[in-house]
Amino acid sequence: MNAPEQLFASVNALPDVQSHADHRQLAIQRVGVKSLVHPVMIQTTTGPQPSVATVDMTVSLPPEIKGTHMSRFLEVFQTHQDPLSYHALQSLMNAMLVRLESQQGYIKIAVPYFVRKSAPVSGVESLMDYQVTLECEELQNQRLTTFTVVVPVTSLCPCSKKISEYGAHNQRSHVTIAAQIEGPVEIEELITVAERAASCELWGLLKRPDEKYVTERAYDNPKFVEDLVRDIALALSQDRRIKGYSVESENFESIHNHSAYAKIDHLHYS
Repeated sequence: MNAPEQLFASVNALPDVQSHADHRQLAIQRVGVKSLVHPVMIQTTTGPQPSVATVDMTVSLPPEIKGTHMSRFLEVFQTHQDPLSYHALQSLMNAMLVRLESQQGYIKIAVPYFVRKSAPVSGVESLMDYQVTLECEELQNQRLTTFTVVVPVTSLCPCSKKISEYGAHNQRSHVTIAAQIEGPVEIEELITVAERAASCELWGLLKRPDEKYVTERAYDNPKFVEDLVRDIALALSQDRRIKGYSVESENFESIHNHSAYAKIDHLHYS
């Protein structure tokens, strides 16, 4: 037997402490790895895109087992090569449950997501970044998949426009959509829903004609924070692929030292 074979045999002979019985008889709902940072590919409408993910992966642990096998979570994630998407997330969950020998599991993957956009007048291209979170939970033989995206937009105050002789205060807003989906939904679709409901969408790079357009577009399309979440909720409720959703908007006020905030919650909780 050569040296590597001897080392492998020696490792296999080591005691597997986490598989021992536990006398406390307390089940654990989630145990695993948290805040794993790992390079990934994520599927977009223009093809796979490289990104860096922050990952949580957990399973349930029965009361009679002392511990889970932490290394197996990384094995599952690192061997899963498909670009992140609805179907890839289902496959990853299946692989984790089999490898960890569990009936219940939870996966959360947070990534920065980039969309190449053309400015509205000049057509100059630039990248816009969005924060995206993909979640999948298997619980009591039911699976729940949620895509969450944070979309920065512009909102202009209707009251300010109404009472002012000229101008109106506006602000950058963060719209957060969490959509519980029953089939493939593109991240760009959720982004588009938020941007269409705003006073105006944002671009990474604007020339002077674009800045004129953005300013006038927002002025002609004033929205309260309440308007934002209601318009988005109505759009999401008409999509049959979405079984539940929450919509929230935080408007970072330009005339106050606090934010305006609204949320509509129609999520299904397992």
